[in-house]
Amino acid sequence: MNRQLRIWPPLLVSLAVTAVLAACTRVPLPPPESREGYPERGARLIQQYGCGGCHTVPGVPRAEGLVGPPLTRFGARSYIAGELPNNPENLRRWIQDPQAVEPGTAMPDLGVSETDAQDIAAYLFTLE
Repeated sequence: MNRQLRIWPPLLVSLAVTAVLAACTRVPLPPPESREGYPERGARLIQQYGCGGCHTVPGVPRAEGLVGPPLTRFGARSYIAGELPNNPENLRRWIQDPQAVEPGTAMPDLGVSETDAQDIAAYLFTLE
């Protein structure tokens, strides 16, 4: 057997193993709305910022507030605060600076960072 033919079988086996390992370690993509954030972290942040004092938020412990609207099925809603089309960019904007979107709203400015707003939005979009 010539030298070139002896190289092919080990090379093919190596490529096959690499392909199988790559397929096994592939992480499924989150829903399109949440690709820019971490929903699990968002749920913790909702609790940390005290959003549950005003809102009912499914999946967040002690988030049973009755001041603001319940955030149940938030991902399926058409509008945010009756003002903005419900999409990730608008939701981050609302979470970070609600007074800029709707002056006089009861929603307070909690000093939420851009990264935190992104993760909170990612969680809310999981609520369909």
